[in-house]
Parts: sequence; structure tokens; C-alpha cells
Amino acid sequence: MKTMSVVSKIALIGVVLTGACARIDHLGKPPSFSPANETPEHVAMLWEGLPQEHRPQRAVDHASLWSGERQSLLGDRRAVKRGDILTVVIEIDEEAEISNDTQRSRNGSESLGVPQLLGIPQRLDRNLPEGASLADAVDLNSNSSSGGSGSVSRSEKLELRVAATIVDVLPNGVLAINGSQELRVNFEIRELLVSGYVRPEDISRQNEITYDKIASARVSYGGRGQITDVQQPRYGQQLLDVVLPF
Repeated sequence: MKTMSVVSKIALIGVVLTGACARIDHLGKPPSFSPANETPEHVAMLWEGLPQEHRPQRAVDHASLWSGERQSLLGDRRAVKRGDILTVVIEIDEEAEISNDTQRSRNGSESLGVPQLLGIPQRLDRNLPEGASLADAVDLNSNSSSGGSGSVSRSEKLELRVAATIVDVLPNGVLAINGSQELRVNFEIRELLVSGYVRPEDISRQNEITYDKIASARVSYGGRGQITDVQQPRYGQQLLDVVLPF
């Protein structure tokens, strides 16, 4: 029991220190940006890729506007390989409203009497207090009712654009993308994270893709800083909300 108590204390101290360190980062100063050289996008950009077979260029290719290369005037510059960058367009304008109403009612009554059971009630009534009788031995009544009402109303509108990097090319040709963006205004950082899987043919000629064409899309738009710290309950309060049953 002593060992468990020590472990619990160490775990609690670790949680407290972790939360404190997160807030110390922007104590009296703006929150720090995440290091850009440790992201999956940066690792993908460093990948040299597989060697490609280059055909010898003819002298006429240098003077042609269309040479079949991505660098040409009419070449296809859409992201197709690991390390390439494309633009993710996030335009969410959704509204949902759900309303439910349930009413239920039940009444029940049960009565059981033994007034002429071999004369037993009459004999027993003599020994009962005045006014008592076994003529109605059992009399039960029940009444129950329940009602429920619920409604959900939600409205979301979000318009964002973020550059994402191809971090992997799957064997079936699907591209895994990952993008992040940080914007600091005074003492608050706004973070935009997006990840998922896209098909190369869904990327437009402008090298853009909308969020509804991203499979397993994960979009996070939030922030961190002094305002966010004030809006969030403290770790002790969150811990009590988990532990306390009421």
C-alpha cells in the first residue's frame, strides 16, 4: 500500500509539473513557436526520392514551350511525390438541428381478497384490532410516468487555407499529407493542423484540394497562450471531475 501511495504521489507531481511547464513557456512573454525542423513535413522534404530515368534532351526541347517536363511552361506542377507541397482549402459551413420529445405514462391496480376462504378470515378477524379485516388481504396500486425532451442545435463556419506537404506515397498511389500553420498575435498563438490521405487525381490544376476529398481527414484549429489558459479549467479541477462521482 505504501508503494502504491508513493507511485500515485509521483504520478500526481508529474502531471502538475507538466501543466506548469506548459504555462511557464509563455510566462511574461509570447508563447514559443513549434520547431519547424522537427515536423514530418520537414523530414519528407529531406527525402531524395527514388532515382528517375532521364531521357536525353534534344536541342529542340530547350526551345520548345512544351517539353513534357514539370518545369516547362505548360507542365503539370501538381504535387505528386514525397516532399511536394499542395494547398488544402477548408470551407465548412454546416448547420444541424435535431429535436426529440418523448412522453410515456402507465397506470396499474391490483386487488386480492379472501372473504370466504373456509371461514379463516372471520376467525382471524376476531383477534385483529377493531376495524381491521382480511376481506381485502392484498391491495396494490401503481402509477408511473416519464417524459423526455432533447434538442441539438449546431452551426459551424470555417474558411481556411493551409499548405500541406506530402509525407508519404502509399503503394496504391495514395498520398499521405500533413500540414501545420502557426500564427502569433500578441500573446496568443493560433494553430492549424491538417492531415489525411488524398488521391493524385483529386488535386486540381491549381495544386489545391478541398477538405471533403481528404480521406481520414484530421483538422484541428485552436490555440495556446494566456487567453487559452484562462478559458481552460485547472488540472486539479479536471482531476476532481474525473474522480468525484457527483
